[in-house]
Amino acid sequence: MVEKPLVLSIAGLDPSGGAGVLADVRTIAAFDCAAAAAITSITFQNDEAVLGAEHLSPKTVRQQILAVAASKKIRAVKTGMLPTEAIVREVTALCREKVLPPPILDPVMTSSSGYSLMDEAALVAFVNDLVPRSLLVTPNIPEAERLIDKRIHDVEGMKRAARVIRDFGPRAVLIKGGHLAAAAKSGEAVDVLLDEEGQFELFTAEWTTGASVRGTGCMLASAIAACIAKGKSLKQSVAEAKQFVAGIIEKSR
Repeated sequence: MVEKPLVLSIAGLDPSGGAGVLADVRTIAAFDCAAAAAITSITFQNDEAVLGAEHLSPKTVRQQILAVAASKKIRAVKTGMLPTEAIVREVTALCREKVLPPPILDPVMTSSSGYSLMDEAALVAFVNDLVPRSLLVTPNIPEAERLIDKRIHDVEGMKRAARVIRDFGPRAVLIKGGHLAAAAKSGEAVDVLLDEEGQFELFTAEWTTGASVRGTGCMLASAIAACIAKGKSLKQSVAEAKQFVAGIIEKSR
């Protein structure tokens, strides 16, 4: 029997199952990959709000990852909530040591209810140390604005932001346009991919709030990681991941 490619999620635990590692594992399994997870933080949340969190030590995060890597080859990595500077530096060290392949980074900063999921020191380490070792960074509009410290108003602004973020050192950048005000007005959401060759690819879809679906960012990054693990190109991986998430949202309507 052919062994399924292993995808590792490094993220927080949402006990309600809507986001974080539980959403990641479901998504990875849906793409017929083997899923593993290293938990960075145990959050206290439900469908309405994040009420608090207990962050794990960097040593605990490392030991979880080393245990997985000791028995199987990790084909792709997706990161979500990396709440502290020490955890970011530990994940970066594991990339530098070749324990982990270049990861797909979902820069989880704030919950939809407004709870901070990454402190300022962690963000600085994320940008300076981990992003340059990544395959892809997948910010939404608010996250991209925080990364570049500038507002984004349209697709051209998304392209400019992608260029700035790519200058931080990742191989590619995907900016998700669902939060763009223009998307709601036009009924059309555009995601902007700046690929490894420095070329832009636009992915256009019907705009929807997806109000009843949490964790869409988690699912998208995990789906991309699963496709990468199966040997697909970045462009094809993004396209298939977007189709998967759109299907989840459609079923919830």
